[in-house]
Amino acid sequence: MSITTRSGDHGETGLLGGERVSKSSPRLEAYGTIDELNAVLGVVLAEENVPEEISAHLHEVQRLLFRMGTDLATSLDRQVKIERMDQKDVDQIEVWITDLEQALSLLKRFILPSGSRLGALLHQARTVCRRAERRVVALAELEQINTHVQVYLNRLSDYLFLAAREANRRAGAQEVEV
Repeated sequence: MSITTRSGDHGETGLLGGERVSKSSPRLEAYGTIDELNAVLGVVLAEENVPEEISAHLHEVQRLLFRMGTDLATSLDRQVKIERMDQKDVDQIEVWITDLEQALSLLKRFILPSGSRLGALLHQARTVCRRAERRVVALAELEQINTHVQVYLNRLSDYLFLAAREANRRAGAQEVEV
């Protein structure tokens, strides 16, 4: 079976459940940006010095982002059996956030997205995550979506910020305050 179907040659794509939409639709913008975030996390994980715990977290996040894309590619009113994002996913990332917050010093000022290469890549992932969140919010203004997707992305950007700080701390890289 070829990956090339030619079904999208005229600017439309199929959603799960059979609906066809424009490739410029807010739904595709949302899950396309989540796909981009997943690819950026792949670049982060290709680094050799990713702490084991952060690596494990990011691999789990990648799996969840794939599920999130499926969630967004399926209208809530479609009777398609998929595993949607839920509260347990949000709860888990909140535990990771709490653990990182306890390990890091309290910030008194904003910091620049910099530091070690790994820290800078995690900051880049955070900015793509924020854009994905904005795309999901724009979609939610037009049609009903699973609200756990939006909440998870909000928490994920917080996690990525803290993971960047932790990577910089472990590398001995100075945080530059604004």
